[in-house]
Amino acid sequence: MKNIYSLFLITFLLVSCSSEKKNSVENVIESNSLETIRKKREALVNEQQTINDKIKLLDEKIKSLDTSKHVPLITTFTAKPEKFEHILELQGNVTTKNLLVITPEYNGILTHVYVKEGQKVSKGQLLAKIDDGGLSQQLAQLKIQSDLAKTTYERQKRLWEQNIGSEIQFLQAKSTYESQQEAVNQLQQQIAKTNVKAPFSGTIDDVITEQGSVVIAGQSQLMRIVNLDDMYIEVEVPESYVSDVVKGKKVKVELPVLGKTIETKIRQASDFINPANRTFKAEIEVPNKDKDIKPNLTARLKINDYTSENAILIPQSVISENSEGEQYVYVVTDKNAEGIGTSKRIIIETGKTQGDIIEVVKNLEQGAEIIKEGARSVKDGQTVEVINYKEDNND
Repeated sequence: MKNIYSLFLITFLLVSCSSEKKNSVENVIESNSLETIRKKREALVNEQQTINDKIKLLDEKIKSLDTSKHVPLITTFTAKPEKFEHILELQGNVTTKNLLVITPEYNGILTHVYVKEGQKVSKGQLLAKIDDGGLSQQLAQLKIQSDLAKTTYERQKRLWEQNIGSEIQFLQAKSTYESQQEAVNQLQQQIAKTNVKAPFSGTIDDVITEQGSVVIAGQSQLMRIVNLDDMYIEVEVPESYVSDVVKGKKVKVELPVLGKTIETKIRQASDFINPANRTFKAEIEVPNKDKDIKPNLTARLKINDYTSENAILIPQSVISENSEGEQYVYVVTDKNAEGIGTSKRIIIETGKTQGDIIEVVKNLEQGAEIIKEGARSVKDGQTVEVINYKEDNND
C-alpha cells in the first residue's frame, strides 16, 4: 500500500510539472494562438492584482504594529530664563549749532579780509570789511549838523527855563536835535553792517570769498566758522519708542570712521511727532575734548530701551504662524528613555526681538523642550524621535 501511495505522488508531481511547463509563457507564445496568449495574459494580470492586494494588506498591518517606522528625527533645546537687553539701533550724523557760513549784511566791495583759514577767533572779533560807499562822509556831515542842533536845543532850553522866548522855539529846537540824532544813529547802524564780525568764538574753517570781490547782502558766502566744543548727534526715532527714548537715557555712540566708541546720554527728546514719517527728533551730546570729531560724521547709536532679568528667548526660525495670525511653536512631551516622544503645538505671545532672537512673553513654561530642527515639518500629536538631545542641551 505504501508503495502504491508513493507511486501515485510521483505520478502527480510529474503531471503537474508537465502541465506548468506546457502552460509557461514561452510555450504559450510558441503556440501562435491569439486566444491562448490572451487567456494567459488575463490570468497573469489577475494573479498580479491578487498579489498587490495581499502586499497592501501586509503593509497596513506592519504600519499599525511598527510605531517606530517613519518617525521624524528632530533636535530640541530647553527653554530657560536669562537676562535680555533689547538694544535700539539708530543712525545719525554729528553736527553742531556752532557751524555757520557767514554772509554780508551790506552790498559792496569786500575791501579787507582780516583772518585766514584755521585761525581761532573770538566772538565779536572783526573778520572782514566792506566798502561803505561814502557813508562815513555822510555820517561826518550828519554829526556836524547834529552838534549844531544840540547846541541850539541846549540854548533854547536854558532860555525857556528862564522864561525867555516862546515855547514853540524850544520845541522846534528839541525836535530838530532829536531828528538829527536819530539820523546819525541810523547811519551808524548802516555803517556797522559793513563790518563782518564773528557771531561766536571758534575757528575759521574756510575763507570762501577773496578780498576785492563784490558781495551781495544775504547771498554771498564770505567764510565758514565752526566751534567743535558743543557737538551733538541729531537722530529721528520711530514714535513707538517715545516712552523709551527720553532725556538722560544712556547711549553708546560708535564712530566707524574714527574707530571710536563713546558712552554718553540723550540731552533732548522732542515732544513733536512728525506726521509725515511718524518720528520724533532726539539730540545726543558728544564730548569732543580731542577735537577729532567733525561735523557730518556718521554715527551709530545703541540705546538700551528694554531689559528683562528672566526672559524666555527662542530663535525666530522655530516660530510658525497659523491662518488667524497666531504664533506657535512645537514642544516634545512624554519622551521616553529612547528619545521617542510626542509633538505638541503651543500658541505663544512674543515681545521684542534682537537679531534672530525673540522673547516669549506668554504660554511657554520654563523647562519646556522646544523642537528646533524639524519644527517646520512636524504636526501636532505626531510621534517624534529626539536626536543629539544632550549635545543641544549643552549648547
